Amino acid sequence: MNNFLTRTLTGILFVAVMVGGILWNIWSFIGLFSIIALAGLWEFYSLASLKEKGTQKIPGLILAIILITAACGKYFFRVNPVLFIPGTQLLILIFPAILISKLFQKNSSIIIFSPTLFGILFSVLPFCYLLLYYSSVSYYVSENNSRIILGFFLLMWSNDTFAYLVGISIGKTKLFERISPKKTWEGFIGGVICTQGIAFMLSIYFIELAPLHWHVVALIVSVFGTLGDLVESMFKRSLGVKDSGTILPGHGGILDRFDGILFAAPFVIAYLTMVR
Repeated sequence: MNNFLTRTLTGILFVAVMVGGILWNIWSFIGLFSIIALAGLWEFYSLASLKEKGTQKIPGLILAIILITAACGKYFFRVNPVLFIPGTQLLILIFPAILISKLFQKNSSIIIFSPTLFGILFSVLPFCYLLLYYSSVSYYVSENNSRIILGFFLLMWSNDTFAYLVGISIGKTKLFERISPKKTWEGFIGGVICTQGIAFMLSIYFIELAPLHWHVVALIVSVFGTLGDLVESMFKRSLGVKDSGTILPGHGGILDRFDGILFAAPFVIAYLTMVR
């Protein structure tokens, strides 16, 4: 019961901070996601250093701060960094595609090159795209962007919740037993269906996107959010750890809470950039 209460209180506080940070203003958004990105990077480096040699934490953090600053450049300086121009965004999708392929290999280590650079691409770059999207005045005003990004997070939380509830209720067929024994196809499909229902409700109140686009975003969230969860589980399994950290009592670490976001965000932003 104590653990349930801890998880509940942490979850309520987590959602309140996330919603407030997203909706308040540009500064709260930048501050919130910069802290999350840097904390997630430090968490990644701490885990990677258990097995990988040559993890340079401080240089990595400095490079991450530069990247985050560049992501906000279009809003403050009207400059579009090379890494964030639309064509380059599509190339960045190759990185999560490579990680997905690792799920089907017996070697469960996901770090495929320099852990310092890998950590930045894995845990910082996705948040940079969220920052860029929020502050991209050339597409639409930031107030509308905040509601779209909030909708993205609501869809992610809905998918996680419903997939879990359906999975523990009727789940029997293992989705990827070698990586995550508790995930089932029934849970995955239940999450997809229920998240589509949430997308329909969002389309009524969040009219910044057409209903079709909300449904497509919901599908991207369900598919790539689940894959992100599996990749992070594979990473932890290769290191023999249960949680990525302890910063969120009852919920684990930053990577535990944002694994789906890290994977789904680049695909969602790429889609929204093409259709808006």
